[in-house]
Amino acid sequence: MSPKLEIGIIDLVSKKPNSKLFARIMNANFASIMPQIIGVWCEEEGHKVTYVCYTGRENLLNELPVNADLIFICASTEAAQTAYALSNLLRSRGAVTVLGGPHARCYPEDAVNYFDYVVGFTDKNIINEILQDCSPHRPFGLQLTAKGQPLSLPGVRERWKFIEPTLKKAPLIKMVPMLGSLGCPYTCSFCIDSTVAYQPLNFDVMKEDLKFLLTKYKRPLVGWHDPNFGVRFNDYMDAIEEVVPEDSIDFIAESSLSILSEPHVKRLKRNGFGAMLPGIESWYELGGKSKTGILTGMDKVMHVSEQINMILRYIPYVQTNFVLGLDSDEGEEPFELTKKFVDLTPGAFPGYSLLSAFGKAAPLNLEYQELNRVLPFPFHFLDNNHAMNVKPANYSWTEFYSNIINLGEHTFSWSAIIKRLIATKKFIPRWMNVVRAVSEEGFGRVAYNKEIYKQLNSDVKFRQYFEQETTELPQFYLNLIKAELGPLWDWLPEGAIYHDQNAYLNTTAERIAV
Repeated sequence: MSPKLEIGIIDLVSKKPNSKLFARIMNANFASIMPQIIGVWCEEEGHKVTYVCYTGRENLLNELPVNADLIFICASTEAAQTAYALSNLLRSRGAVTVLGGPHARCYPEDAVNYFDYVVGFTDKNIINEILQDCSPHRPFGLQLTAKGQPLSLPGVRERWKFIEPTLKKAPLIKMVPMLGSLGCPYTCSFCIDSTVAYQPLNFDVMKEDLKFLLTKYKRPLVGWHDPNFGVRFNDYMDAIEEVVPEDSIDFIAESSLSILSEPHVKRLKRNGFGAMLPGIESWYELGGKSKTGILTGMDKVMHVSEQINMILRYIPYVQTNFVLGLDSDEGEEPFELTKKFVDLTPGAFPGYSLLSAFGKAAPLNLEYQELNRVLPFPFHFLDNNHAMNVKPANYSWTEFYSNIINLGEHTFSWSAIIKRLIATKKFIPRWMNVVRAVSEEGFGRVAYNKEIYKQLNSDVKFRQYFEQETTELPQFYLNLIKAELGPLWDWLPEGAIYHDQNAYLNTTAERIAV
């Protein structure tokens, strides 16, 4: 029988200390599900678990598990440098470290330099293998991955001991994370879920979780973590209606416009759905996801705007998601079309992401690497906003940033904010729209992009880095990493700021050669 271990689990919701208003209110609601599941699995094997959800408000160094034998860290790519520094610190205290989450799937070849284990798809067998071995693997960690996503996962009831203390950190809005499916039926070329087969989870577990939540809160709020909620729409709604009294739980979900027909939206409203986050992505591609078929350009804008306005008649909060810088974009037209959409659909909050290639996240990234279009920006800036690591196909860098600044100023002008306020009928959605617009996501992002534009025009070395004429990281970015890591900067391993941006291509070529 294996010895009982002291297990630490750290979910890096934030990559840095953050006391901004939106972060204080919302970050605890963005806790990941998989770290909680790993906690359940470890306890089932008889081990003692200490779970830490880092939202940016805590003193992370004081929160770290003491005397842990094994520590799991869940990190997105933007938190990779934070995770690397944590692993180095924890290893110095005698712990064995494991990295999971999006970064482990996207950049395993880099992560094995700093962790004893790096896990991709994870099931209970993988976790048990780590628990039974629990030994240092250095200088290079072990890469482990299951053949696919698990067929079943512990539900809310089993995860409650980890959910409850996390939601206590959320002062106003408390969103319980749930998962009804894995993978995605769509094939968006830039998305990490595009190559993962769609797989619904057990509806009986989902129904038991919803009944359990009604015993914990007077009116629970559930955030669905499904990459695309409601693909089996009637099955989902039947399950919810079977166990949840009408209008007694609030739901938030990310879905596609192809699912959000008016009959479906009416049914969502009856069942308490108060916020939807559909992906529009592009005015020129992905017509299947938005159910616009061959419509492009202004025709697609008019069609999508009409549908979003219909949804807003039933659902009080809608965020529309766009990807800027796709190869189908050229000239000012894509940005002007988005501004037109903002004007035609004042009640929707637009979410903008810069095209980014996250290592092995999508097959399209191989093409970008083959064409030498991927820049070696440190992971710290790969959050879809603070750096675009794919050189635009049809823009110079200054042209591109000029356009996104112009779009940001239009979207988050006081005129647009007031129109959004008037078009939004309920108090909390109104408040959310205003806070997001005047915080880092709106005003802050416009100011940041203006600084990048200024540096591109005034600093030769800065421009050369963007043009791939040098790999020397501009001091501007180095200073930001150092400031945001704070005390963890001293624990960042040598060389951990840099990575091989073409590792996916290089390892693929090596496999083909073998």
